[in-house]
Amino acid sequence: MRTFAIGDIHGGLKALIQVLNKLELKDGDRIIFMGDYVDGWSESAQVVALLLELSQKFDCVFIKGNHDVWCQNWLKDANDVNPIWFLHGGKETMESYEGFSVEEKKQHLTFFENLPLYHIDTENRLFLHAGFTSLHGVEKEQFKELFYLDRSLWEMLLALDSRIEKDSLFYPKRIQHYKEIYIGHTPTTNYNEPNPINIANVWNVDTGAAFRGKVTGLNIYTKEFVQSDSLPSLYPNETGRNK
Repeated sequence: MRTFAIGDIHGGLKALIQVLNKLELKDGDRIIFMGDYVDGWSESAQVVALLLELSQKFDCVFIKGNHDVWCQNWLKDANDVNPIWFLHGGKETMESYEGFSVEEKKQHLTFFENLPLYHIDTENRLFLHAGFTSLHGVEKEQFKELFYLDRSLWEMLLALDSRIEKDSLFYPKRIQHYKEIYIGHTPTTNYNEPNPINIANVWNVDTGAAFRGKVTGLNIYTKEFVQSDSLPSLYPNETGRNK
Protein backbone atom coordinates (compact mmCIF):
# COMPACT_ATOMS: atom_id res chain seq x y z
CA MET A 1 0.00 0.00 0.00
CA ARG A 2 1.19 3.48 -0.87
CA THR A 3 0.37 6.55 1.20
CA PHE A 4 0.59 10.09 -0.09
CA ALA A 5 0.47 13.37 1.80
CA ILE A 6 -0.95 16.18 -0.31
CA GLY A 7 -0.26 19.74 0.76
CA ASP A 8 -2.44 22.84 0.80
CA ILE A 9 -4.61 23.28 -2.31
CA HIS A 10 -6.37 26.63 -1.80
CA GLY A 11 -8.97 26.32 -4.52
CA GLY A 12 -6.51 25.21 -7.18
CA LEU A 13 -8.57 22.44 -8.79
CA LYS A 14 -6.39 22.31 -11.90
CA ALA A 15 -3.28 21.82 -9.77
CA LEU A 16 -4.92 19.09 -7.70
CA ILE A 17 -5.94 17.20 -10.83
CA GLN A 18 -2.38 17.43 -12.16
CA VAL A 19 -0.99 15.96 -8.93
CA LEU A 20 -3.55 13.15 -8.84
CA ASN A 21 -2.79 12.25 -12.45
CA LYS A 22 0.95 12.16 -11.75
CA LEU A 23 0.46 9.92 -8.71
CA GLU A 24 -1.33 7.34 -10.88
CA LEU A 25 -3.43 6.14 -7.96
CA LYS A 26 -4.17 2.46 -7.59
CA ASP A 27 -6.60 0.41 -5.52
CA GLY A 28 -5.35 0.28 -1.96
CA ASP A 29 -3.57 3.63 -2.03
CA ARG A 30 -4.19 6.02 0.84
CA ILE A 31 -4.25 9.79 0.40
CA ILE A 32 -3.90 12.11 3.38
CA PHE A 33 -4.81 15.71 2.61
CA MET A 34 -3.21 18.28 4.90
CA GLY A 35 -6.01 20.86 4.90
CA ASP A 36 -6.76 24.29 3.40
CA TYR A 37 -8.76 23.04 0.46
CA VAL A 38 -10.33 26.43 -0.15
CA ASP A 39 -9.50 30.14 -0.46
CA GLY A 40 -7.16 31.65 -3.01
CA TRP A 41 -7.95 30.48 -6.52
CA SER A 42 -11.37 30.39 -8.14
CA GLU A 43 -12.36 26.71 -7.80
CA SER A 44 -12.68 26.06 -4.08
CA ALA A 45 -16.17 24.57 -4.20
CA GLN A 46 -15.08 22.43 -7.13
CA VAL A 47 -12.07 21.17 -5.14
CA VAL A 48 -14.35 20.04 -2.32
CA ALA A 49 -16.66 18.34 -4.83
CA LEU A 50 -13.70 16.40 -6.24
CA LEU A 51 -12.50 15.42 -2.77
CA LEU A 52 -15.93 14.00 -2.02
CA GLU A 53 -15.73 11.96 -5.24
CA LEU A 54 -12.25 10.70 -4.37
CA SER A 55 -13.44 9.54 -0.96
CA GLN A 56 -15.80 7.14 -2.75
CA LYS A 57 -12.93 5.51 -4.66
CA PHE A 58 -9.89 5.64 -2.39
CA ASP A 59 -8.90 5.52 1.26
CA CYS A 60 -8.79 9.24 2.04
CA VAL A 61 -8.07 11.21 5.19
CA PHE A 62 -8.95 14.90 5.12
CA ILE A 63 -7.37 17.08 7.81
CA LYS A 64 -9.00 20.38 8.74
CA GLY A 65 -7.12 23.63 8.04
CA ASN A 66 -7.82 27.16 9.23
CA HIS A 67 -9.32 28.22 5.90
CA ASP A 68 -11.63 25.23 6.06
CA VAL A 69 -12.86 26.41 9.45
CA TRP A 70 -13.73 29.84 8.03
CA CYS A 71 -15.51 28.30 5.04
CA GLN A 72 -17.41 25.94 7.32
CA ASN A 73 -18.66 28.86 9.40
CA TRP A 74 -19.87 30.67 6.28
CA LEU A 75 -21.62 27.61 4.88
CA LYS A 76 -23.38 27.19 8.21
CA ASP A 77 -24.39 30.86 8.38
CA ALA A 78 -24.08 33.00 5.24
CA ASN A 79 -23.95 36.09 7.43
CA ASP A 80 -20.86 34.81 9.23
CA VAL A 81 -18.24 36.33 6.94
CA ASN A 82 -14.94 36.65 8.79
CA PRO A 83 -13.36 39.88 7.45
CA ILE A 84 -9.87 38.36 7.53
CA TRP A 85 -11.17 35.34 5.63
CA PHE A 86 -12.89 37.53 3.05
CA LEU A 87 -9.64 39.34 2.27
CA HIS A 88 -7.54 36.15 2.18
CA GLY A 89 -9.42 34.08 -0.34
CA GLY A 90 -12.89 34.02 1.17
CA LYS A 91 -14.34 36.26 -1.52
CA GLU A 92 -13.19 33.87 -4.24
CA THR A 93 -14.53 30.89 -2.31
CA MET A 94 -17.95 32.49 -1.90
CA GLU A 95 -18.04 33.20 -5.64
CA SER A 96 -17.06 29.60 -6.45
CA TYR A 97 -20.27 28.40 -4.79
CA GLU A 98 -22.47 30.28 -7.24
CA GLY A 99 -24.55 27.66 -9.05
CA PHE A 100 -24.22 25.08 -6.27
CA SER A 101 -27.55 23.91 -4.93
CA VAL A 102 -28.65 24.17 -1.31
CA GLU A 103 -28.27 20.40 -1.00
CA GLU A 104 -24.72 20.48 -2.39
CA LYS A 105 -23.78 23.21 0.05
CA LYS A 106 -25.18 21.10 2.88
CA GLN A 107 -23.03 18.18 1.74
CA HIS A 108 -19.97 20.41 1.76
CA LEU A 109 -20.84 21.73 5.22
CA THR A 110 -21.08 18.16 6.49
CA PHE A 111 -17.70 17.45 4.90
CA PHE A 112 -16.08 20.37 6.75
CA GLU A 113 -17.82 19.59 10.05
CA ASN A 114 -16.50 16.02 10.01
CA LEU A 115 -12.87 16.84 9.24
CA PRO A 116 -10.49 15.59 11.94
CA LEU A 117 -7.95 18.02 13.42
CA TYR A 118 -5.20 15.42 13.20
CA HIS A 119 -4.56 11.82 12.21
CA ILE A 120 -2.13 9.27 13.66
CA ASP A 121 -1.54 6.20 11.52
CA THR A 122 -0.71 2.65 12.60
CA GLU A 123 3.02 3.39 12.43
CA ASN A 124 2.74 6.40 14.77
CA ARG A 125 3.02 9.04 12.07
CA LEU A 126 1.18 12.26 12.90
CA PHE A 127 -0.58 14.34 10.26
CA LEU A 128 -2.01 17.78 11.04
CA HIS A 129 -2.40 21.11 9.32
CA ALA A 130 -0.27 23.40 11.45
CA GLY A 131 1.21 22.30 14.77
CA PHE A 132 0.75 21.89 18.50
CA THR A 133 2.44 23.13 21.67
CA SER A 134 1.93 20.43 24.29
CA LEU A 135 5.14 18.71 25.32
CA HIS A 136 3.08 15.55 25.80
CA GLY A 137 1.73 15.31 22.26
CA VAL A 138 -1.48 16.18 20.47
CA GLU A 139 -3.68 14.14 22.79
CA LYS A 140 -2.76 16.51 25.65
CA GLU A 141 -3.10 19.75 23.68
CA GLN A 142 -5.48 22.07 25.54
CA PHE A 143 -6.00 24.56 22.73
CA LYS A 144 -7.45 22.61 19.82
CA GLU A 145 -7.41 25.57 17.42
CA LEU A 146 -3.61 25.36 17.45
CA PHE A 147 -3.87 22.23 15.32
CA TYR A 148 -4.79 24.51 12.40
CA LEU A 149 -3.22 27.81 13.50
CA ASP A 150 0.11 27.10 15.23
CA ARG A 151 3.37 28.11 13.59
CA SER A 152 5.60 27.71 16.64
CA LEU A 153 6.30 24.05 15.87
CA TRP A 154 7.73 24.91 12.47
CA GLU A 155 9.58 28.00 13.70
CA MET A 156 11.16 25.89 16.46
CA LEU A 157 12.37 23.42 13.86
CA LEU A 158 13.84 26.15 11.68
CA ALA A 159 15.96 27.20 14.65
CA LEU A 160 16.85 23.66 15.73
CA ASP A 161 20.58 23.03 16.05
CA SER A 162 21.25 19.85 14.07
CA ARG A 163 24.12 19.01 16.43
CA ILE A 164 21.72 18.30 19.29
CA GLU A 165 21.31 14.56 19.75
CA LYS A 166 17.84 13.05 19.98
CA ASP A 167 18.47 11.77 23.52
CA SER A 168 19.62 15.19 24.71
CA LEU A 169 17.61 17.13 27.29
CA PHE A 170 17.68 20.01 24.80
CA TYR A 171 16.05 18.08 21.97
CA PRO A 172 12.42 19.22 21.42
CA LYS A 173 10.09 16.94 23.36
CA ARG A 174 7.10 17.73 21.16
CA ILE A 175 8.44 15.82 18.20
CA GLN A 176 9.77 12.83 20.12
CA HIS A 177 6.31 11.30 20.50
CA TYR A 178 5.95 10.43 16.81
CA LYS A 179 7.86 8.50 14.21
CA GLU A 180 7.23 11.30 11.72
CA ILE A 181 5.10 14.44 11.58
CA TYR A 182 3.56 15.89 8.42
CA ILE A 183 2.28 19.46 8.31
CA GLY A 184 1.17 22.21 5.93
CA HIS A 185 0.06 25.77 6.77
CA THR A 186 3.42 27.56 6.43
CA PRO A 187 4.57 27.66 2.78
CA THR A 188 8.08 26.42 2.10
CA THR A 189 8.22 29.13 -0.54
CA ASN A 190 8.50 31.62 2.34
CA TYR A 191 12.06 30.33 2.59
CA ASN A 192 12.73 30.36 -1.17
CA GLU A 193 12.27 26.59 -1.29
CA PRO A 194 9.81 25.26 -3.92
CA ASN A 195 9.88 21.68 -2.59
CA PRO A 196 8.84 20.01 0.69
CA ILE A 197 11.20 20.70 3.58
CA ASN A 198 12.31 18.03 6.05
CA ILE A 199 13.74 19.02 9.44
CA ALA A 200 14.35 16.31 12.03
CA ASN A 201 11.34 13.97 11.71
CA VAL A 202 8.97 16.66 10.40
CA TRP A 203 7.94 17.16 6.77
CA ASN A 204 6.32 20.39 5.59
CA VAL A 205 4.40 19.73 2.35
CA ASP A 206 2.81 23.16 1.90
CA THR A 207 4.70 24.39 -1.17
CA GLY A 208 2.94 27.70 -1.60
CA ALA A 209 -0.09 26.86 -3.72
CA ALA A 210 -2.00 29.77 -2.20
CA PHE A 211 0.52 32.19 -3.68
CA ARG A 212 3.00 31.56 -6.49
CA GLY A 213 3.92 27.98 -5.64
CA LYS A 214 2.59 24.52 -6.43
CA VAL A 215 0.52 21.69 -4.98
CA THR A 216 2.66 18.76 -3.85
CA GLY A 217 1.94 15.05 -3.37
CA LEU A 218 4.58 13.22 -1.27
CA ASN A 219 4.98 9.44 -0.93
CA ILE A 220 5.57 9.11 2.81
CA TYR A 221 7.49 5.85 2.41
CA THR A 222 9.89 6.72 -0.40
CA LYS A 223 9.83 10.53 0.08
CA GLU A 224 9.48 10.90 -3.68
CA PHE A 225 7.07 13.65 -4.64
CA VAL A 226 5.22 15.08 -7.59
CA GLN A 227 4.09 18.66 -8.12
CA SER A 228 1.63 20.62 -10.18
CA ASP A 229 2.56 23.55 -12.35
CA SER A 230 2.75 26.84 -10.50
CA LEU A 231 -0.73 28.07 -9.66
CA PRO A 232 -0.36 31.46 -11.39
CA SER A 233 0.42 29.64 -14.64
CA LEU A 234 -2.75 27.56 -14.27
CA TYR A 235 -4.88 30.59 -13.42
CA PRO A 236 -3.22 33.38 -15.44
CA ASN A 237 -6.13 35.78 -15.08
CA GLU A 238 -6.24 35.52 -11.30
CA THR A 239 -4.10 36.71 -8.43
CA GLY A 240 -4.80 34.00 -5.84
CA ARG A 241 -3.71 35.39 -2.49
CA ASN A 242 -0.98 37.46 -4.17
CA LYS A 243 -2.82 40.66 -3.37
